[in-house]
Amino acid sequence: MSADSRSVQKWKGMVIGMDKKEAAQKLMSIFGNVDAIAVLHSVLVGISKYIIIIVFAVYTWHCFTVFIGKNMERKEEIYRRQKKIMFTIHFICSLVLFLNSLSIKIVLFYVAQVVFLVLVDKAYSYVYQNLSKLVMNNMLMLLTIGFLMIERLNMDFAMRQMIFASVICVAGLFIPWMIERFSYFDRFGWWYAGIGLAMLALVFVIGVERYGAKNWIQIGGFAMQPSEFVKIIFVFFVAALLARSVQFVDVVKVSVAAAAHVLILVVQKDLGAALIFFITYVIVLYVASQNSLYLISALAAGTLAAVVAWRLFSHVQVRVLAWQDPWSTIDNEGYQVARSLFAIGTGGWFGMGLGEGMPNSIPVASSDFIFSAICEELGVIFAICLILVEISCFVLFVNIALKMKRRFYKLTALGLAVEYIFQVFLTIGGVTKFIPSTGVTLPLISYGGSSVMSTIILFCIIQGMYVLNFEEEDQDGSKEQYQKEQRGRNTSAKRKRLSQTQVR
Repeated sequence: MSADSRSVQKWKGMVIGMDKKEAAQKLMSIFGNVDAIAVLHSVLVGISKYIIIIVFAVYTWHCFTVFIGKNMERKEEIYRRQKKIMFTIHFICSLVLFLNSLSIKIVLFYVAQVVFLVLVDKAYSYVYQNLSKLVMNNMLMLLTIGFLMIERLNMDFAMRQMIFASVICVAGLFIPWMIERFSYFDRFGWWYAGIGLAMLALVFVIGVERYGAKNWIQIGGFAMQPSEFVKIIFVFFVAALLARSVQFVDVVKVSVAAAAHVLILVVQKDLGAALIFFITYVIVLYVASQNSLYLISALAAGTLAAVVAWRLFSHVQVRVLAWQDPWSTIDNEGYQVARSLFAIGTGGWFGMGLGEGMPNSIPVASSDFIFSAICEELGVIFAICLILVEISCFVLFVNIALKMKRRFYKLTALGLAVEYIFQVFLTIGGVTKFIPSTGVTLPLISYGGSSVMSTIILFCIIQGMYVLNFEEEDQDGSKEQYQKEQRGRNTSAKRKRLSQTQVR
């Protein structure tokens, strides 16, 4: 069989997520059964994956080089270039998805996504003229990648994801305004704790179990995961109380309340969220108190708790077993991890091309294991760039935290940064067998209304702190300039009086 014939067979026979067989039949009915069509399709898909990797690598490079120098015109040019790259990747991927299905839904959804991305960018830039453009670009880029991969896996999920993102982006417009206008968020520390515990405990009353964890609330056709929103409230609670006092008695009180959050999540078998809450608290406590003993004690207690959990809970034992040797249990406990590793290995450095892999063979590929699907079809190089973009977000968040003057805002920004990057670590570490899988989503990319909404809220809070800090620095600069001018006028007046005295 010739190479062209093999291309035809591959092109006509693969039915993976997208209905490629129907697309092939449509094209054949228009152009006839010619090898050139199949070859052209294969060439377009093959070239597209390299273009996507190159331009995304350029985007990632700019995420770090934008900090070099103080030339504002150069920075603005980089931000504009990043937006162009985002829309280029979005267009190429959407074109490939369309060629794989010839579905008008792909075209309509592409237009809807472009409108969404443009409106969000313009609206936030108009309302908050001093916003961090890199934070905004990264948020939209990650959302774009998420939309595309979820669309590749399940069109209905992708449409729901964009609806969730649209709703919360509208609401998120008011978050920076609230942070800028109201300065007393640090007064409600124990209220935050009470609200968070109540939301988590509500699962015991009206909660439902999914994927082995009872951490969802479902009312009619609407389902939400309270822990996704409580993790933000949790940071406000910890930051508010530790910013006020780090005396031993106060630390004990806060630690008991924080431990209550973690224990509820453990009972619900939501181990990923429990780890995120625990690590976030430990790091914020250490930064607030500068006491190494707290850090060592917390890590020792966490290690002991992990061993106890492994001894007591069967679901923990299953995940550890699947992590240690997924191949010996590939038909049962190790199936998810094994399929994930197969997908990553199959994709290689450059991927198989969008629509050319078998990501739907991975369990929950659209949510917990979406990183594996990205590796298989877009390649490991693209995945590494994605990790670097996630890291650049963390660096930005920490940088904003360091610049904040008020202790509460400083600890809040730090806590949100830790939550974000540790969730990324848990997700990617789980699917690559670096650590046992914990069942958490990849922020802004995985499918999940609660996940994408809470992460956009997190980005908006950080954006609000950036705007607040910018205005405070601007005011301080204006005040310093005024004082400098005042000193200059006073000096001139003294010299004038001195010269008049000498003349007399």
